Amino acid sequence: MHLELRHLRSLRAIHEQGGLARAADVLNLTQSALSHQIKALEDQAGVELFLRKTKPLRLSAAGMRLLRTAEQVLPLIEAAEAEFRAVEQGRAGRLHVAMECHHCFDWLLPVLDRFRRAWPDVDLDIRSSLALKALPALQKGQVDMVISSDPDPTPGVTFQPLFDYAPTMVVPAGHPLAQKGYADPQDLRGETLITYPMERARLDVFSQFLDPAGVEPAHVRQVEQTSVALMLIASGRGVAVMPDWVLRAHAGNPELATIPLGPKGILRRLYAAMREEDLAQPFMAYVLRLSRTEPLRLLRM
Repeated sequence: MHLELRHLRSLRAIHEQGGLARAADVLNLTQSALSHQIKALEDQAGVELFLRKTKPLRLSAAGMRLLRTAEQVLPLIEAAEAEFRAVEQGRAGRLHVAMECHHCFDWLLPVLDRFRRAWPDVDLDIRSSLALKALPALQKGQVDMVISSDPDPTPGVTFQPLFDYAPTMVVPAGHPLAQKGYADPQDLRGETLITYPMERARLDVFSQFLDPAGVEPAHVRQVEQTSVALMLIASGRGVAVMPDWVLRAHAGNPELATIPLGPKGILRRLYAAMREEDLAQPFMAYVLRLSRTEPLRLLRM
């Protein structure tokens, strides 16, 4: 028996409409074409699907069994078709984000919360476990956006600028560097440097400050949470370098002091890496716009 979706749709329509004429109108078929379709299906099955002497037209026992199949299969097919139409129209899709910066959660979560309210049909996820291999994952289609401060030319990938930030040192309020007003790389030779648990090359304090000067801190201590790191610093257990947007929320803490890296400070830029073909997606343009404005709002707080 060769069963097609059109057969299931026709069977359901006849049952719901109670006759061939009304079902044909719903299906945009002629009554003759619909009748021939059902007759051909009955010939294949070797059984009658309708009790033709009844009014309204009723399904036979075999027809009822086939109707149950239609009621299970057709909603799934129709849901899939609706999803495909939504994707084609730019209303649905997937946005899985990977980060190469541990602290980006502070501004990214508010961005994605606003995004999911505006685009409820987009599958949203954060894939932080891919932090050290995010760009290869982007190329392979495992993620759709990578937040990074280190644009690395990659075939098929575009780096969209988001916003600038200043890596800033935070020290105990009574620390000598707080009096100096800024930090030189040599100032960290005797310090315990508190960092996030990330690859060294991804940490601004090393890539932009210490490594170019050939300086190593006395000790490096990795801490997962910003709040824990700041508590340790306030207790005199070390110093850290964090983005200015992270430290802005703690500006009123009298136990902490913030100073720039070098007399003039350091400025860095954050990017969203995306596949070039995805730039045309309306929801991608929307999340880019949010990612450029929400962090600036946080910096002004």
